[in-house]
Amino acid sequence: MQRRLFALAMAAAVLTGCGFQLRQTGEYPFKTLYAGFSTTTPLGAELSRQLRGTGRIELLTEAKQAQQADVILDILQEQRQRVVVGTNASGQVRELQLRMTIRFRLRSPEGVEWIEPSELYQQRDLSFNETAALSKEIEEAMLYRDMQNDIVQQIVRRLSRVKPPVVR
Repeated sequence: MQRRLFALAMAAAVLTGCGFQLRQTGEYPFKTLYAGFSTTTPLGAELSRQLRGTGRIELLTEAKQAQQADVILDILQEQRQRVVVGTNASGQVRELQLRMTIRFRLRSPEGVEWIEPSELYQQRDLSFNETAALSKEIEEAMLYRDMQNDIVQQIVRRLSRVKPPVVR
């Protein structure tokens, strides 16, 4: 029993000593953010949920509030693609590639860009079988949701790391 306790204490000491710590919500250099995107789309709903979940940002969604916000997050483009990458000898689809591209920018209400227009890209491969079409539709929806969540996490991390632009 004492050996196990000692081993556990040593493991904790090693993890603490190496600087390990759980991921925390970032420190944002702004307090209010205007959502320059539709919060009713799946991407917009997830993004607004994540931003509100930080507890550090007040998310404004009314157009008349845009000038009161510290920054404005614009989703410039959201594109989903479904590309055939493999067929069998009879020309039937066997493999698809799902792609999702998001372009966004962060700017002040005065138009000063904090993050220039940036593009985030995700892709997933999906094998296809006509006999299991319904299950493949469900899998496709899950893969798109997974890509969307990855992109939202990347946007939130970039927002937490952004530095205010230098005013000249």
